[in-house]
Amino acid sequence: MSTYYSEDHEWITVEGDTAIIGITAHAAEQLGEVVFIELKDAGDEFEKGDEIGVIESVKAASDIIAPVSGAVTEANAALSDAPATVNESPEKDGWMYKVKMSNASQVDALMDAEAYKAFTA
Repeated sequence: MSTYYSEDHEWITVEGDTAIIGITAHAAEQLGEVVFIELKDAGDEFEKGDEIGVIESVKAASDIIAPVSGAVTEANAALSDAPATVNESPEKDGWMYKVKMSNASQVDALMDAEAYKAFTA
């Protein structure tokens, strides 16, 4: 399993052609207290760079941007009832999607943890 990061502050953990997507701890910290999350449904397809959801905090609303192309196999339904999970555990329990990637090579354009740390410094 490898984890990558986008310039839009999403993380993606990849295993084979399956990926788990969420927002980074840095993004969660910048947003402040998350109060609402709108996610796509299982079966929905999207392209890299598409808006795949909306996350609202007490400060602002932000789009969730797809770091890769694919189809949603599962959305984290628990976030509907407990959106603050994204603040408490953004890169674990606060995951947003499980996705079947249509082009796994797209992760090559993303950052590793060290590059993302430098990007947000």
